[in-house]
Amino acid sequence: MSGRPRQFDAQAVIDAAMEVFWQHGYEGASAQALCEGTGLGRGSLYNAFGSKQQLFEQALRRYQDLGLQAQLEILNRDDSVRHRLRALMEWGITADLDPNCQRSCMALRSVLERSHQDPVVKHINDAYLDRIERRLTELMTEGQQHGELRTDQPPRQLARGYMAGYYGLRVLGQSRPEREFLTDIVNDTLARL
Repeated sequence: MSGRPRQFDAQAVIDAAMEVFWQHGYEGASAQALCEGTGLGRGSLYNAFGSKQQLFEQALRRYQDLGLQAQLEILNRDDSVRHRLRALMEWGITADLDPNCQRSCMALRSVLERSHQDPVVKHINDAYLDRIERRLTELMTEGQQHGELRTDQPPRQLARGYMAGYYGLRVLGQSRPEREFLTDIVNDTLARL
């Protein structure tokens, strides 16, 4: 006898758990909050996903897949490189200042909370950043070839400088959620390209 079959949609449970982790972080997401958020009992939740850690890893991957998809849609638009880079930063500001959201980027939070002590979470975050860096490097190459961006630095260096501005913007958006302040960061980051 193999037991009762699952009576839930695993992806829906991961999405619900993602919301709990996004709102509370890994440490702040209690088993009770995860059960309430997913609608599953503790036994069902852990039988299906193994542990809080394993559920967090799946939720983080899901969050990053959705975020990467949204960011790549912006970076792959048919527009100038500078406009796409600005649009990505403005997308970040809008997300961070959304009064209905009131939570920081789950990926950044996982880096700060978990990457230094959890090799799996570090690997998930590193893979995500590698994908973003590759696309930005391609974009910087395109911008240099079309005369939009400076050519005295390699494309990867420009991409990494942009990433520092972009992720710094996302962190500062949590502590200083003022559009004018954040827009100054965007303007400065783009001026350096």
